[in-house]
Amino acid sequence: MTDQTAGARELPRVCVIGAGPSGITVAKRLAEYGIPFDCYEASDQVGGNWYYKNPNGMSACYQSLHIDTSKFRLAFEDFPAPEEWPDFPHHTQLHQYFKDYVEHFGLADRIILNTKVISAARDADGLWVVTTDTGRTEVYDALLVCNGHHWDPRTPDYPGEFDGVLMHSHAYNDPFDPIDMRGKRIVVVGMGNSGLDIATELSQRFIASKFYLSARRGVWVLPKYVNGAVGDKSSVPPWIPSKVALKLKQRFVVKNRGHMENYGLPKPDHLPFEAHPSASEEFLHRAGCGDVTFKPAITRLDGDKVHFADGTVEEVDVVVCATGYHISFPFFDDPELVPDSRNMLPLYRQMIKPGIDNLFYLGLAQPMPTLVNFAEQQSKLVAAYLSGNYRLPSEVEMRETMRTAEASRSGRYYDSPRHTIQIEFEPYVRDLQRELARGAKRAAAYNHALPVSPRAAARVK
Repeated sequence: MTDQTAGARELPRVCVIGAGPSGITVAKRLAEYGIPFDCYEASDQVGGNWYYKNPNGMSACYQSLHIDTSKFRLAFEDFPAPEEWPDFPHHTQLHQYFKDYVEHFGLADRIILNTKVISAARDADGLWVVTTDTGRTEVYDALLVCNGHHWDPRTPDYPGEFDGVLMHSHAYNDPFDPIDMRGKRIVVVGMGNSGLDIATELSQRFIASKFYLSARRGVWVLPKYVNGAVGDKSSVPPWIPSKVALKLKQRFVVKNRGHMENYGLPKPDHLPFEAHPSASEEFLHRAGCGDVTFKPAITRLDGDKVHFADGTVEEVDVVVCATGYHISFPFFDDPELVPDSRNMLPLYRQMIKPGIDNLFYLGLAQPMPTLVNFAEQQSKLVAAYLSGNYRLPSEVEMRETMRTAEASRSGRYYDSPRHTIQIEFEPYVRDLQRELARGAKRAAAYNHALPVSPRAAARVK
């Protein structure tokens, strides 16, 4: 049975939460399979995180933001990025790309805008009862969670009181909004991609009078270009063992980028690719020019003074915390469906909770090198499953696969909440393709019976 023949029988009714890149690509896949669905979006446009100044308050875009993934990596499989795009497009271009994707595949009338899901809970029959802020309540056979994980700011709780401005990078738009940064003494906390972008922007001498970059540890700042070509365009051949491939990439970075101490930055306590990569062509120049003064972690705030772990104290006007995000699902009341305090939410293939056969989390990962089309790959399994063309392994097998994957992840990356969802895109996709083939055989053994029965439609009637 294929997606072309799946429409011959009634299929489960699906709710999709969110119309960012993950929501729109799984919506497209469901439509191709003839699976009935509603996609709810809290905002007035699609695009999610890439909708600058999104009125739903969930966008982390700042005015100067360009995506760190090249156009060659981020595009959906059947919707190429425009040829005229630069290698690393601006957020406005990416947002337009998502709107064009929805229009091209005729999804607009399937997406319910200005409608926020405020509650999603399984009833006694295992169906999902979904309630929105518009007063709408619907029943669905399956729920797909696509609300993103870069919208609920994780702000440090520093001891003491601060007389200046303490803000998260989520609120940062540009050097003049929400506050005028000119002439200010500024600390940016964090050396992830957003932290480096904002540090590069604010550390210029015509903006900050003094600029400090604070972090608990050093990082490797990777290049976006290698020998004049886009760095993420090439990849290690799959036949090279993963440990060997990692060593080769680490050696390449050290040889071609040099040591971070040469730029006046702290020595990282890990090797390249043992953390989510921070990439910048401009930041190391700013650091090497002396525009950036590195500081260790903040230990205390005291009026207009900031105390650091090395015992130094600086007078500061603004602290910008580029310290990441909580993974949040505010529509769930069941504690089993949300991450713990360290962002841990064990899932099979990064999307399925064993024991709940009608719930999928899409795009819940921090893949290298690309996130935009990650959910597109996951949507292949979801649509095949809901149409009877794929069947899950046993719970025992799923949990064993999860344990193996977690052991691999925890052995690769240093312990941090940001790495709980860290994966590598290409190995994940190859493994997913193999699992789809295995699951297709299991589905055939069950005569393509639907794992999730279409019961919600009768309740709606």
